[in-house]
Amino acid sequence: MKPLPLTTEIIHGLIRPRKADSHKGDHGHALLIAGSTGRMGAAVIAARACLRSGPGLLTVIVPQEERAILQVALPEAMLLMGEEAHDIKPFSAAGIGPAIGTDAAAAATLKKIFADYKIPLLLDADALTVLSADKSLLKNIPAGTVITPHPKEFDRLFGEHLNDKERRITAVKMAEEKNIIIVLKGFRTMITCGERSFINKTGNAGLAKGGSGDALTGIITALLAQGYDPFDAACIGVYTHGLAADLALKDQSPESMLITDVIECLGKAFKKLNRK
Repeated sequence: MKPLPLTTEIIHGLIRPRKADSHKGDHGHALLIAGSTGRMGAAVIAARACLRSGPGLLTVIVPQEERAILQVALPEAMLLMGEEAHDIKPFSAAGIGPAIGTDAAAAATLKKIFADYKIPLLLDADALTVLSADKSLLKNIPAGTVITPHPKEFDRLFGEHLNDKERRITAVKMAEEKNIIIVLKGFRTMITCGERSFINKTGNAGLAKGGSGDALTGIITALLAQGYDPFDAACIGVYTHGLAADLALKDQSPESMLITDVIECLGKAFKKLNRK
C-alpha cells in the first residue's frame, strides 16, 4: 500500500488533551539508556527532548563517571548508574541507544531487556548497530518495538539498497514480518507498521546535523511512556520534531540551527498541535 502523507489533521486526531487535574503519575515514567565517555551530549539532547515532550518522570541510565554532566544539565531528570544492575519493570517505556557504545556490555543489555521485560521500547543509534552485528538479537526483537534507523543503519540491518524507494519497500515488509514500527529517517521520513505507512513532510535541512536523531528518540520515548500506541507515538514524534524545526527557522537559518534550538521550540509545536 502506498504511504499516505502525514497531516496536521491526523496528528490532531491522535494527540490526547492533558487533563487539568492530572498529576505526574498519570503521565508515565520514561527511561533513557544513553551516553558514554566523550559522548554525553547525546544523552543530554535525548533527555532534554524527552522532558519537553510530557512524561511525568524521566530516569536516565548513564556511566557513573559521567553522571555530573546530566545532573547539572538537567536537574529535572533522575539518574541510575550504568555499571549497576537495574530492574526496568517499574518504567513505562524505554529508549535505548544514543551513544551507548557497541561493545559486549551494550549487547548484553539488549539481550536482557528483550528476554526479561515487556515495556514499550525504542531502539536507535548504537542499539541498532548492535542489532546489525548480531542478527540473532534482531530475530528476538519484541513485538511493537519502534526502531529509528537512518539509511546507513537501515542497510546494515536489512541489506544494501540502491535508493530510498527500495528502502521504503523493505521497511514495510520488515515491519510487518517482525511486528515492529520502523521510522526510516531522512528527507521525508517514513513511519510504517507494515499495514499502515505515512510520509512526513514537516522539517527542513536544519535537521541534517548530529543530535537530531537523539532528540527524536527522546520525543518518541516520552510519548510511549504516556501510553500512546507505538505507531501513533512514532507518527506524533516525527511530525512534532519536524514542526519544531520549522518553527525554529523563524529565528535561525538551516545553517545556524542547532538541535537545542529545535528542542526549545517543542512547546510551540505542541501548542499548535493541541489547538482544536
